[in-house]
Amino acid sequence: MDRLNDYRHIIQTLLADYAQGNPLGGEIESETVFDVSSDRYLLVDLGWNGSRRIYACLLHLEIRDGKIWIQRNQTDRSLTADLLALGVTKDDIVLGLQPPELRQYTGLGVG
Repeated sequence: MDRLNDYRHIIQTLLADYAQGNPLGGEIESETVFDVSSDRYLLVDLGWNGSRRIYACLLHLEIRDGKIWIQRNQTDRSLTADLLALGVTKDDIVLGLQPPELRQYTGLGVG
Protein backbone atom coordinates (compact mmCIF):
# COMPACT_ATOMS: atom_id res chain seq x y z
CA MET A 1 0.00 0.00 0.00
CA ASP A 2 1.41 3.45 -0.83
CA ARG A 3 1.66 6.32 1.64
CA LEU A 4 -1.52 8.08 0.45
CA ASN A 5 -3.58 4.93 0.95
CA ASP A 6 -1.84 4.36 4.30
CA TYR A 7 -2.84 7.86 5.42
CA ARG A 8 -6.43 7.37 4.26
CA HIS A 9 -6.62 4.13 6.23
CA ILE A 10 -5.05 5.73 9.33
CA ILE A 11 -7.49 8.66 9.27
CA GLN A 12 -10.55 6.45 8.74
CA THR A 13 -9.51 4.07 11.52
CA LEU A 14 -8.75 6.94 13.88
CA LEU A 15 -12.04 8.74 13.26
CA ALA A 16 -13.99 5.49 13.65
CA ASP A 17 -12.25 5.03 17.01
CA TYR A 18 -13.05 8.60 18.07
CA ALA A 19 -16.70 8.02 17.10
CA GLN A 20 -17.11 5.27 19.70
CA GLY A 21 -19.01 6.22 22.83
CA ASN A 22 -21.49 8.95 23.60
CA PRO A 23 -19.92 11.59 25.85
CA LEU A 24 -22.64 14.21 25.44
CA GLY A 25 -25.64 12.21 26.68
CA GLY A 26 -29.10 12.54 25.20
CA GLU A 27 -29.80 11.00 21.83
CA ILE A 28 -26.53 12.07 20.26
CA GLU A 29 -24.65 9.98 17.73
CA SER A 30 -21.18 10.48 16.36
CA GLU A 31 -21.02 10.10 12.60
CA THR A 32 -17.99 9.78 10.35
CA VAL A 33 -18.01 11.39 6.93
CA PHE A 34 -15.36 10.12 4.50
CA ASP A 35 -14.97 11.82 1.12
CA VAL A 36 -12.12 9.72 -0.26
CA SER A 37 -12.22 11.27 -3.74
CA SER A 38 -11.48 14.73 -2.25
CA ASP A 39 -9.60 13.37 0.80
CA ARG A 40 -11.80 15.14 3.35
CA TYR A 41 -12.72 13.40 6.58
CA LEU A 42 -15.07 14.59 9.32
CA LEU A 43 -16.45 13.46 12.64
CA VAL A 44 -19.73 15.12 13.58
CA ASP A 45 -22.05 14.80 16.55
CA LEU A 46 -25.73 15.10 15.78
CA GLY A 47 -29.06 14.41 17.42
CA TRP A 48 -31.10 15.75 20.30
CA ASN A 49 -30.39 16.52 23.93
CA GLY A 50 -33.90 16.98 25.27
CA SER A 51 -35.44 19.68 23.07
CA ARG A 52 -32.04 21.05 22.03
CA ARG A 53 -30.73 20.16 18.57
CA ILE A 54 -27.08 19.13 18.51
CA TYR A 55 -24.93 19.39 15.40
CA ALA A 56 -21.20 19.90 15.76
CA CYS A 57 -18.15 19.17 13.65
CA LEU A 58 -15.66 17.71 16.13
CA LEU A 59 -12.86 16.74 13.76
CA HIS A 60 -11.98 17.78 10.24
CA LEU A 61 -8.94 16.37 8.47
CA GLU A 62 -7.82 16.62 4.87
CA ILE A 63 -5.02 15.14 2.84
CA ARG A 64 -3.36 17.80 0.69
CA ASP A 65 -0.21 17.22 -1.34
CA GLY A 66 0.48 14.01 0.61
CA LYS A 67 0.20 15.65 4.03
CA ILE A 68 -2.51 15.32 6.67
CA TRP A 69 -4.02 18.71 7.50
CA ILE A 70 -5.80 19.07 10.84
CA GLN A 71 -8.48 21.69 10.15
CA ARG A 72 -10.45 21.25 13.39
CA ASN A 73 -10.09 19.35 16.65
CA GLN A 74 -12.84 19.98 19.18
CA THR A 75 -11.94 16.98 21.33
CA ASP A 76 -9.77 16.72 24.42
CA ARG A 77 -7.49 14.19 22.72
CA SER A 78 -4.22 15.03 20.98
CA LEU A 79 -4.90 14.19 17.37
CA THR A 80 -1.27 14.94 16.54
CA ALA A 81 -0.02 12.45 19.13
CA ASP A 82 -2.42 9.80 17.84
CA LEU A 83 -1.29 10.33 14.24
CA LEU A 84 2.37 10.13 15.24
CA ALA A 85 1.70 6.91 17.18
CA LEU A 86 0.13 5.44 14.04
CA GLY A 87 3.25 6.13 11.97
CA VAL A 88 2.59 9.53 10.38
CA THR A 89 5.77 11.61 10.29
CA LYS A 90 5.91 15.09 11.86
CA ASP A 91 6.59 16.67 8.48
CA ASP A 92 3.39 15.13 7.10
CA ILE A 93 1.12 16.69 9.75
CA VAL A 94 0.04 20.29 9.19
CA LEU A 95 -1.97 22.25 11.73
CA GLY A 96 -4.31 24.00 9.30
CA LEU A 97 -6.17 25.38 12.31
CA GLN A 98 -3.10 27.50 13.14
CA PRO A 99 -2.32 30.73 11.27
CA PRO A 100 0.18 30.10 8.44
CA GLU A 101 2.81 32.37 9.97
CA LEU A 102 2.80 30.34 13.22
CA ARG A 103 3.03 26.85 11.70
CA GLN A 104 6.81 27.02 11.50
CA TYR A 105 6.92 26.98 15.33
CA THR A 106 4.78 23.84 15.79
CA GLY A 107 7.53 21.33 15.07
CA LEU A 108 5.27 19.85 12.40
CA GLY A 109 4.80 20.38 8.66
CA VAL A 110 4.13 23.88 7.36
CA GLY A 111 2.06 22.99 4.32
